[in-house]
Amino acid sequence: MASITGIIKSIRDIMRKDTGVDGDAQRISQMVWMIFMKIFADKEEEWDVTIDNYESPLPEQLKWESWAADDEGLTGDQLMEFVDNELFPTLKELDVSLNPQAAIIRSVFEGTYNYMKNGTLFRQVINEINKIDFNDQGERHLFNDLYETILKELQSAGSSGEYYTPRGVTQFMVDIINPKLGESILDPACGTGGFLTCAIDHLREKVKTPKQRQTLQAGIRGIEKKPLPHLLCTTNLMLHGFDVPAIKRDNYLSYPYTDWGKKDKVDIILSNPPFGGVEEDGTETNFPQKFRTKETADLFMALIIRLLKDKGGRAAVVLPDGTLFGEGVKTRLKEELLTKCNLHTIVRLPNGVFAPYTSIKTNLLFFEKGKPTKEIWYYEHPYPEGYKSYNKSKPITVEEFNTEKAWWTDRKETKQAWRVGIDEIRERNYNLDIKNPYVEADNLESPEKLLKKLKKSEKKIGKIQEEIMAVLDKALS
Repeated sequence: MASITGIIKSIRDIMRKDTGVDGDAQRISQMVWMIFMKIFADKEEEWDVTIDNYESPLPEQLKWESWAADDEGLTGDQLMEFVDNELFPTLKELDVSLNPQAAIIRSVFEGTYNYMKNGTLFRQVINEINKIDFNDQGERHLFNDLYETILKELQSAGSSGEYYTPRGVTQFMVDIINPKLGESILDPACGTGGFLTCAIDHLREKVKTPKQRQTLQAGIRGIEKKPLPHLLCTTNLMLHGFDVPAIKRDNYLSYPYTDWGKKDKVDIILSNPPFGGVEEDGTETNFPQKFRTKETADLFMALIIRLLKDKGGRAAVVLPDGTLFGEGVKTRLKEELLTKCNLHTIVRLPNGVFAPYTSIKTNLLFFEKGKPTKEIWYYEHPYPEGYKSYNKSKPITVEEFNTEKAWWTDRKETKQAWRVGIDEIRERNYNLDIKNPYVEADNLESPEKLLKKLKKSEKKIGKIQEEIMAVLDKALS
């Protein structure tokens, strides 16, 4: 790991010298598209052996080995001229009918930019990337682990933090949903692919044959509308061994709600829809009147319910507190959810899980489509002992969820867990922001202590009143 870590550090140090690269988000984007090209080159070596009559979608002069593999090859102004005026324009317009790999490359480069301006520094970065052999399983595994760190750093790269869900949260949600090989798994707002890669890791040990490998790859799908996370996600899945990652650069909210039919429905949805975002004018008209809003998370929630298979489709979704207590469209969404799905569990997370991107408190909703909700179990996730919040150096971990996992199959009310019946929820007009009754009770002091405090307060108030009266008397006299 030390050598790979050293390579990435060297790349960053080189890029910091280039005046064209401004900030972490651009630096990560620049590094990843270059790494993507190297991964693709190494994968093509593999496909030449494993795929009969494999034909590269890339013209010969655009292949990595033609312009980048030679340490003493193109450099300086000549290299930048090639990248800016030949490589990028051609890849952005690549003929997608050539093969599935062509469509991947074009989708990656359509929204990607070359930020570097100095061809000598660019050559130095290339030479560092060439030190990694992605066909070496050991090196690929080490880089895969490091890639998780790169994605995590997006949390501090301005607004790009919205693309990353903490690994502990994604893994817990996947473990609870427990996908099976052959089930279709979708994240309609996949960001950097955290849920999808966790699902792949969860299913990996069940894959023993080439046919099972094909089944796994066919079952994983992601949608992401923004270019940077789309690039990161596609690269992420290729690092996980996917030949043709089914990561589409698109926005499912831009399609009419009624167009989603039986063929589009999936077994599992795992997602953290962007909350706090607003969609473009007119997007809401794709949805029925009762769900019309510009708020991104609400529209995704309506879409998720629609896209689940009508019998047994199941989901785990991250939502902010505002969705639980919100009114209007949010109330109608919750009524739809509880009518069409069994919302059996809400895990309430404490502050700081998504810090520093946002301090908004969040919740994990687990539900299954096909039968209405009769009761909801709540579980309040506590901080680890000694913690007052989470931060970048102390993130939430999957091990913390062991208490939830132990409780999950044999549910009992505890100081962290309680349940609420559907009748009470209806009486609350579908306000799901129900506080932990045990914590509230524990916070109340004994009647004796409260009475002492009351008497002390009354005595203090009386003393203040006397002082006011004395001042008034003096003033009047």
